[in-house]
Amino acid sequence: MSRLEVTEMFQGIKYPGHLHTQESLQRALTLPFQDTDILIVSYPKSGTTWMQQIVTLISNKGEPHVSQTVPNWALAPWLEHHYADQLIQTLKPPRVLTTHLPHHMLGHALRTSKAKVIYVSRNPKDTAVSFYHFHKLANFLPDAGSLQEFLDQFLEGTVHFGSWFDHVKGWTSELGKTPNLLHVTYEEMSMDLHGAIKKVSTFLQRPLAEDEVLSCVRHCSFSSMKENKMSNYTLVPGEIMDHSKGAFMRRGKVGDWKNFFTQDHNQHFDEVLQEKMHGCSVEFVWEEADPKERL
Repeated sequence: MSRLEVTEMFQGIKYPGHLHTQESLQRALTLPFQDTDILIVSYPKSGTTWMQQIVTLISNKGEPHVSQTVPNWALAPWLEHHYADQLIQTLKPPRVLTTHLPHHMLGHALRTSKAKVIYVSRNPKDTAVSFYHFHKLANFLPDAGSLQEFLDQFLEGTVHFGSWFDHVKGWTSELGKTPNLLHVTYEEMSMDLHGAIKKVSTFLQRPLAEDEVLSCVRHCSFSSMKENKMSNYTLVPGEIMDHSKGAFMRRGKVGDWKNFFTQDHNQHFDEVLQEKMHGCSVEFVWEEADPKERL
């Protein structure tokens, strides 16, 4: 199934037809969650792959065999992708699932389940820059145009997968309302991977010995994942993802947006952010306190 030029519009949001159909999107909304399920939720380019690897390694007490031999999209499939139905049926409990869907689409189904939800967010400036570069190599996404053009679409919420602002506000508004929802940021994983892993293992009620935590850290560091074919997406054929135009795992650095934003970009972005995120209590980390890269 290629459909590289197809865009599916679903409940007002655009999705790439290469991965989604109307049927698969609708089916995702009615998936019966199991109480033992672990659902990883994120807006694209916010640390999804990283969390998939963390959960996989925690589940295997730091042993990397599974994460190094099974592609992440098979370990933790996106429930809205067209191939998901058959794949999910082969998963044994506890199932690890992934989604980019907004809360208003899945919230009702999750309220009737004890499934554990891990929401991963990233500061919007780094998200936008990463998403922009991803458009250059992903042939199932439209041409991004200039950075200015892409940022305008990102701020308007007209990019594929919809508004970052609505996505983050929708999911984080549930924080504190349910004990089954954990919020982890990309910046936490980047600046304190050891602490992020312990936070997730505690939430999943899967305690790890210190040597197991250290093994998780070693095998899901950004540099390790970038070299792992199961997580770096180099297994995806070139006609779908043009690897000559960049790497799926590009830099992984907090604050990389500063290398691309002009002063005007930043000023306009801040104005829109303040307006759209008014009343949202989530705080963002815009750069590492220590300029030295930690991964």
